[in-house]
Amino acid sequence: MLSSNDFRTGSTIELDGEVWRVVEFLHVKPGKGSAFVRTKLKNAHSGSVVERTFRAAETVPQAILDKRVMQHTYREGEAFVLMDMETYEETRLAPEQIGEGAKYLSEGMDVNVVYWNDKVIEVELPNSVVLEVTETDPGVKGDTATGGTKPATVSTGAQVMVPLFISIGERIKIDTRNDSYLGRE
Repeated sequence: MLSSNDFRTGSTIELDGEVWRVVEFLHVKPGKGSAFVRTKLKNAHSGSVVERTFRAAETVPQAILDKRVMQHTYREGEAFVLMDMETYEETRLAPEQIGEGAKYLSEGMDVNVVYWNDKVIEVELPNSVVLEVTETDPGVKGDTATGGTKPATVSTGAQVMVPLFISIGERIKIDTRNDSYLGRE
């Protein structure tokens, strides 16, 4: 059990049979009445965000999460096949289970898979990945780093906005959290 006084950003709790992660919290002690904790909670599975108020020292069950390092080995139809690096067991995940990061998942990439009650609730990709540009408009002499951007398709099929001077075959670094170009590799 976790007391509402012990909430911190990133804490995980169980409410209504779901796992929620504390995004924001604020301890409030009004001049009149008892203290309370105002929180913003994000559903670990669906991503929805709700605001909820707890009484001070109210206890809620803490969600115990199991994080395992797994490697993406290959795709089987629509499913991604991941192998546990300790037990060598394979797990098949649908793109919906991986979320937005599925477009950056390439073979041989290590990811953190978060389990709760033996169910996958989240797949954490590295913060940045290096991928090869497979399709983009050709660069023109005189294009500068500050000139503008153009769309480029990378080896996994994801589309990213890149500077005008990037050409086909170059390896670029991409931030997986906000789909932004970080630089050449």
